[in-house]
Amino acid sequence: MSAARPFQDKPALRVDGLSIARGGRVLFENMSFAASAGEFVELRGANGAGKTSLLRALAGFLKPRAGRIEFDGEDEPALALHFIGHTNGLKPNVSARAHITYWAGLFGAPPGWDIPLQSVGLAGMSERLTRTLSQGQARRLALTRLLVAPRKIWLLDEPAAALDDAGRAMVGDLIAAHCKQGGVVVAAVHEPLGPAPSQTLTVGS
Repeated sequence: MSAARPFQDKPALRVDGLSIARGGRVLFENMSFAASAGEFVELRGANGAGKTSLLRALAGFLKPRAGRIEFDGEDEPALALHFIGHTNGLKPNVSARAHITYWAGLFGAPPGWDIPLQSVGLAGMSERLTRTLSQGQARRLALTRLLVAPRKIWLLDEPAAALDDAGRAMVGDLIAAHCKQGGVVVAAVHEPLGPAPSQTLTVGS
């Protein structure tokens, strides 16, 4: 029997004629694409081309100057996605366990701090304050947000930043597993993360 695909019957997102500007400068215009269950969309482009702005627009943090973003099957798009940006968003004097407990409450998930920590290679570090973590460990902790509560769409901005080879492989494994379950990943990258993308979009060209 094949593994369950909890998101397989829920189409993900459509982008139609999207234009985004920042600081009065148009970053790109008339971008259109669609992503369905199980797809990994890779975003490429030079620094400043608009990859981060595109992800922030998809997440609802940035208003496009033109175009439409549609999330199928969701009255409230925020409930359909996780967004991991450049910054980790961690409090320095709070433990890893406390971060996950907080996120579980925020996302409406039952507490289960041990499973996400094990999945990102931080087993045994639940009581460590985040200010004592290395940059790579802090990035791993930030990525546990993806595992605390299911969301079908992951928007990731350089998710492997500050990670070593093992950490990058871990990110690739998380993406592959999520897509296998029928989830969707849209990620800005500078180098391959491991899983073959379903489509690669060059932003700003």
